[in-house]
Amino acid sequence: MKRKTSKKKMQAKLKESKEWFKTNRHQNMVELIDRLRRSLNGYYNYYCITDNTNNVAKFVREIVKQFFKWMNRRSQRKSFTWEKFHLLLRKFPLPKPKVKVNIYDLRDHISYIL
Repeated sequence: MKRKTSKKKMQAKLKESKEWFKTNRHQNMVELIDRLRRSLNGYYNYYCITDNTNNVAKFVREIVKQFFKWMNRRSQRKSFTWEKFHLLLRKFPLPKPKVKVNIYDLRDHISYIL
């Protein structure tokens, strides 16, 4: 049986992130990226288990799209193209999702419960 993030929970977190980007888009760019890194690390710590990496990667792609969208709404004209945005992310990289808990390795340790 595969484990994955509930669609409802993921949509709720994306909506919450959208509102956060909307209200904080005028802050310093470095502070925004730092806050985004901490938020993503927390998300990874909770949701990155063995079978859920595809959904976590999908979540990260959506967050990056939202970040790009709201950074372009900081002024009357577009601040970023995708090329410039990727240069920014190369300079200030976001953490990559990694499996934090391999549930198949845990089976040996908790076999008395199963």
